[in-house]
Amino acid sequence: MAPSRASGVPPCQTKVGQHKPGPMRLTSLVTTMRLETPEQQKQAAAEAAAEFVFDGMTVGLGTGSTVAYLLPALASRRLNIRCVATSPATEEQARSLGLVVLDFDEVDRFDIAIDGADQVAPDGWLVKGGGAAHTREKVVAASAERFIVIADASKVVSRISAPIPLELLSYGLAATLRRLDTVQLRAVPNSPDGGVIADYLGTVNDPGITAAMLSATPGVVDHGLFSPLLVSDLIIATPDGVSHRKLVK
Repeated sequence: MAPSRASGVPPCQTKVGQHKPGPMRLTSLVTTMRLETPEQQKQAAAEAAAEFVFDGMTVGLGTGSTVAYLLPALASRRLNIRCVATSPATEEQARSLGLVVLDFDEVDRFDIAIDGADQVAPDGWLVKGGGAAHTREKVVAASAERFIVIADASKVVSRISAPIPLELLSYGLAATLRRLDTVQLRAVPNSPDGGVIADYLGTVNDPGITAAMLSATPGVVDHGLFSPLLVSDLIIATPDGVSHRKLVK
């Protein structure tokens, strides 16, 4: 398979569905140029991820500035694929590029889903939801045989910290905010499904404990903490190139 023309990132050689037992594995992908800016890194990571998609696949499309580079990379390959978008913005861009976009009620699983992240920790925990689409993104990720996360170097963190995006029911909102205490509403439109968007600002000592607490709070539709159990692959671009890290489930 030919290298990606825009960034010089070669295709990853790991085949869909391979989850061999053992520790996390890191592969460096050679690039022909330094990736000095975050936008160059986002593009390189997205184009590398596009090489994991093959004819006949059903593909979940995430939301955000990194996914914006994924869509033209997929469209340029002219594959026979069916896609589901996690936001109206992604759906509009995908359709404009000629990708086939279905309603989610036409699909019950995905061969692969690809999305960005706001924070990526060494143990594979993620924070997502800067674009307020985290509930849909989590449903799509959980429905995928393989979930690939793409990010630039600025998204890599030593540990997960606030803010943690939330989607809240508008019904009983004041009571939900009182229960959560350290939450700030965002001055943004509601989610595509009508949820109120907010951020949890409390301390995150253990992402698993925080995730469980938020999930157990009545009025919380979902939160932006994504467990490593959801993630199959991390593709991270830095100034020195693109690395592929496979998380073994």
